[in-house]
Amino acid sequence: MEIIRRELIYIWYFFDMQFRQIAGYWMLGIVIGSFVSVFLKKYIHERMVSLQNWRFGVWGILPASALGILSPLCMYGTVPIAASFSKSGMREDWIAAFMMSSILLNPQLFFYSFALGTEIAFLRLAVSFAGGCIAGLLVRLFFQNKKFYCFTEFELPGNRDLDANLILRFLKNIWRNIKVTFPYFLLGVLLTALYQRYVPSAWIADLFGSNQGLGALMAAALGVPLYTCGGGTIPLIAAWLGEGMSTGSAMAFMIAGPATKLTNLGAVKIALGMRNFIVYFVFSIAMSAVFGLVIDMVGQGGFR
Repeated sequence: MEIIRRELIYIWYFFDMQFRQIAGYWMLGIVIGSFVSVFLKKYIHERMVSLQNWRFGVWGILPASALGILSPLCMYGTVPIAASFSKSGMREDWIAAFMMSSILLNPQLFFYSFALGTEIAFLRLAVSFAGGCIAGLLVRLFFQNKKFYCFTEFELPGNRDLDANLILRFLKNIWRNIKVTFPYFLLGVLLTALYQRYVPSAWIADLFGSNQGLGALMAAALGVPLYTCGGGTIPLIAAWLGEGMSTGSAMAFMIAGPATKLTNLGAVKIALGMRNFIVYFVFSIAMSAVFGLVIDMVGQGGFR
């Protein structure tokens, strides 16, 4: 019994330490994400539609990718919105850029990432924007004369923010986000506490630090089964970085994770069909590993 009591004290110590370090960033992300959802979501989607009035050509991929990052919707909200863009005649390369960057990052997740350091948060922003642009370019190059998306099964979702009072709507949105993300956040903190207590730090340094190329590839692969929620994985990534994980490996995990999260994959598969879904999946893993490798080669650990 004494051994169990001692171990519980250790786990609580690590849990409490991680919770105090991360909770503020999690709450800030909730507030910012809800603010964008309530006050700016309609504006963002109107700006996306208005791109069709400008003859941007391929350059329209840039604002489309930026607007995707600003969009606060989850994937099951983003796909129906993208379907409405498609029905209005929007170019598929612009839609691809919007959807890819929206999958990789949103305002809430961006502010979560500050728990890992300002440099990593802005690096994640840049990589997510670049990922959206690359997706748009590839769709333009290889699917210019054929359809990449099939949105026939999607309709616009009903709006849950119906209160006439904007402040009340904002507060309800915050509460809804807390209910959805808090269990994952607690689970992430608990897993991090268990990791810090029982996993030797040398393992992380060996896996993700010493061999940067293999580390980025392994981190991208681990992002597929381990990534569940952005707020829940931040504590774990923070601990890995502290134990020797390279910045590139961390970034590979943070790119592959949301791109291949099971809930996201379900919506993406319906919109793409099996063949294009496989293309999307392979692209996501390859992009994650390549970005991670490049970041390690260029930064050489300078972002830690």
